[in-house]
Amino acid sequence: MPVVIARLIPAPGKTQEVLDVYRELAPLVHQEPGCRLFALHTDGKDVFIVEHWLTPENFQAHLASSNLQRIRDATKPLLTAPSEIWPVESVPLGDPGKGVIP
Repeated sequence: MPVVIARLIPAPGKTQEVLDVYRELAPLVHQEPGCRLFALHTDGKDVFIVEHWLTPENFQAHLASSNLQRIRDATKPLLTAPSEIWPVESVPLGDPGKGVIP
């Protein structure tokens, strides 16, 4: 079950605009087949996305989706660099309810 972490680097003063794009379009991503988690985080400067997809095929479909294309089109002029994307595997540890994204 793919977990994906992405980092977006907004241009100075554009972090809120990037968050606003996701605020508008994330509900569409949440409706995509296999989307178990699509959540944003920020440190006030950069934007981090944590995604969890039911299957690799669901994640691949998301990458080809019109929803993601709309996000890319809307955020491209707001970013200083291409997004950094890391598909990762969970390493379960400790309490199963707290040590892994289910």
